Amino acid sequence: MAFVYISWFLLTQILLQVAKHEAKVPAVIVFGDSTVDSGNNNGISTPLKSNFKPYGRDFDGGQPTGRFSNGRVPPDFVSEAFGLKTSVPAYLDPKFGISDFVNGVCFASAGTGYDNATSDVLNVIPLWKEVEYYKEYQNKLKAYVGHDKAKEILTEALYLISLGTNDFLENYYVLPRRRMQFTVRQYEDFLVGLSENFIREIYSLGVRKISLTGLPPMGCLPLERATNFMANNDCMQEYNNVAVEFNGKLKNMVAKLNQELPGLRILLTEKLYPLFYQIIKRPSSYGFEYAEKACCATGTFEMSYLCNQDNPYTCADANKFIFWDAFHPTEKTNKILADQVIGDLLDTFN
Repeated sequence: MAFVYISWFLLTQILLQVAKHEAKVPAVIVFGDSTVDSGNNNGISTPLKSNFKPYGRDFDGGQPTGRFSNGRVPPDFVSEAFGLKTSVPAYLDPKFGISDFVNGVCFASAGTGYDNATSDVLNVIPLWKEVEYYKEYQNKLKAYVGHDKAKEILTEALYLISLGTNDFLENYYVLPRRRMQFTVRQYEDFLVGLSENFIREIYSLGVRKISLTGLPPMGCLPLERATNFMANNDCMQEYNNVAVEFNGKLKNMVAKLNQELPGLRILLTEKLYPLFYQIIKRPSSYGFEYAEKACCATGTFEMSYLCNQDNPYTCADANKFIFWDAFHPTEKTNKILADQVIGDLLDTFN
């Protein structure tokens, strides 16, 4: 009888420890662009949408959600790894309400950036508006679970931030306004300053645990390679160099804020750039066959409405491709990238 009691006691203690362990991150909350948007652009007037097939064809139920992929995006895998939902719902999705957002919510908008001028290009949600939605969410959460519980959730939640690529590829290198104001190095500094201001603002709102994603090897996106005729459609090295330089500046900013702001812990996911670059340069090592072109349509320039179910060129098996459309990874790639940082996230925040 004593053995049974001891065994039950030990089991109870283990379960309590597991519960405490998991409770350290009660929610995953997302800010950013199309790399992490789970469908907010569905609810706004913009040409940048993906709530139609073949987007989402490998998502649960085979239905398009507004994610710019054939399936899930990185926050979905992170949420699942922390023992939460297998997908993070979009704040503007009418199918969801505050009861669905207790354990996670996404405010991201495809096409946005740190720079408000970037969100103006395709009329998407600017970062400041994502923050306003977050404040609105805070009030709804307090009304739903009570002030104390809401404060605990908001303080202990893991906040994923991923944006910046559009600032360069959709704004700086395409439109003249910012190029007339800044050299590319000055624009990097400008964006890092905006990133710092954003983090300071959400810190003032109670945010304490942040995973910040830098730029990918953006010169290797199919859209950029397709236009790089002078280098036989190889990666645009200039863009990759800017990404590396920008990420280095983010690293310095993160180190400063981690030291200055009491209780704040920011993890810059530095492993993603080199991993993504290796996947692109050595696709067969990761189970891919195609790196230069995407699965959807011709795979060279199409995304959003140009990537639709009527296009006869769309591939049958997205798992062979690193990219789903000319700008965004497939679910398989998203999972490889997410898995690379999930261990660090669990060690740091859970």
